[in-house]
Amino acid sequence: MAVKEKSDVMQGTLALMVLKTLDALGPQHGWGVARRIEQISGDLLALNQGTLYPLLLKLEHEGSIASGWGTSEKNRRARFYRLTAAGRKQLQAEARDWEQTAAIIARFFKVKAEDLG
Repeated sequence: MAVKEKSDVMQGTLALMVLKTLDALGPQHGWGVARRIEQISGDLLALNQGTLYPLLLKLEHEGSIASGWGTSEKNRRARFYRLTAAGRKQLQAEARDWEQTAAIIARFFKVKAEDLG
């Protein structure tokens, strides 16, 4: 049985995954966001701090998320991130774009050479 290697997140998709995770779960600390994305991917994606935290800072700077200090489930001080109204709008727009892109790509996988003649 082959073991699947964890892959990097496709460029441009991590922000959408972070926004959707915060939309679905409410405020989360960075480690919680990373673990949830890995779980949903079936552990096919691996996120590290060097990838996630710069993105969280970027999203916060853009106004898509906001953060504040809180206490984690392990009773440690942690920065929790939450979706803002602007982030919710961004999520809706990006989700529509990705759904359209996925539908277009799916058409290419369904097409046969004789369909193009």
